[in-house]
Amino acid sequence: MGKGLTDAQIDAFRRDGVVFPVRLYPQTEAAQFRSALEAIEASRAGRLPPALNAKPHLLIPWLWDMVHNPCLLDAIEDLLGPDLLCWGSSFIIKEGHSPRHVTWHQDQTHWGLNAPRAVTAWLALSDSGPDNGGVQMIPGSHAQILPHRDSGDRLNMLGRREEVIGGVDQRSAIDVRLRPGEMSLHDPLIVHGSPPNQSSERRIGFAMRYIPATVAQRSGARNFATLVRGRDHGHFQLEQAPAAPFHPDALRHHGESIRHGMAVIFDKSDRQPEASAPKGLDG
Repeated sequence: MGKGLTDAQIDAFRRDGVVFPVRLYPQTEAAQFRSALEAIEASRAGRLPPALNAKPHLLIPWLWDMVHNPCLLDAIEDLLGPDLLCWGSSFIIKEGHSPRHVTWHQDQTHWGLNAPRAVTAWLALSDSGPDNGGVQMIPGSHAQILPHRDSGDRLNMLGRREEVIGGVDQRSAIDVRLRPGEMSLHDPLIVHGSPPNQSSERRIGFAMRYIPATVAQRSGARNFATLVRGRDHGHFQLEQAPAAPFHPDALRHHGESIRHGMAVIFDKSDRQPEASAPKGLDG
């Protein structure tokens, strides 16, 4: 048995590249988080602006606490080891009857890390499934890095509109069905995407991305990350907890982290290889 996952769950993650559902919070607590998010959105013209939705755990104390949740980190440690960084976080929201979607892709295409070792924890704050644009995954597709291209699709929710070149055999896709407070854990190289939300209800998720502290940016640049467990290995500049929601010091620190991170990720000299390459043994 692992600290947070059963042997069967760990085996499923290694084999398939994804495991779900994993209960992290009771539904009542997930509802409180959703209400807190929607209160923030209401105070900011109805949404959290994109610039503040990159690493919002640096701005909002309850999100800082969430990325440090011991039960969550126990599960991540089972997959990545004891020294852990939170490399990023963001809300991923689809409004009711929205045509926006996510093309088939691998997460780590443009991260510029020197090894494909990471885990994304995707926490549902609403129901998430095929009726409202829930995530779909291709089990076992995390065996290699695949070439991507710009889809040119303005409705693609991905920052670079990337998609796997050559298409995907969707017959093997599975729906990641989650209830509020449940999460999925997925490998950075599993091929996944999601269709439009055809329901009248919002689909709300919070993605938290973790890497081992032994991993670094391929370029050698010292990007920013949050040490959440264990020992720092010196590859990243460490981020600070917010003293209060959107505190001026937190906004300055957040801005520095995001500007530096964008410069690293969008550095053309550090792009992911276009040709397929073997995956790391532990990824």
